[in-house]
Amino acid sequence: MSTSRRKFTDEFKADAVQLVVQGQRPIAQVARELEISESSLGYWVKAYRVQHPDPETAPPPTEAARVARLEAEVRRLAEENAFLKIAAAFFAKEQR
Repeated sequence: MSTSRRKFTDEFKADAVQLVVQGQRPIAQVARELEISESSLGYWVKAYRVQHPDPETAPPPTEAARVARLEAEVRRLAEENAFLKIAAAFFAKEQR
């Protein structure tokens, strides 16, 4: 006996996720009502929350700007470190 997998449209998935997110209902309840597995709906909700973080739990803009500045500085320092390693190897060869 082979069972075919059910395919859901993106619109269906979005509607199901909105029932959980906006309706403040548990995933299990919505999954039972729509006759889908809880794990599938859970994955869809998780993906939605990753793509649309809650503004209340997101870091404030000043913190986000600080993190971005620090990440840029880390990238710059890593590039400088790589350059210095190459230069040190070059001068070490030259002295031999």
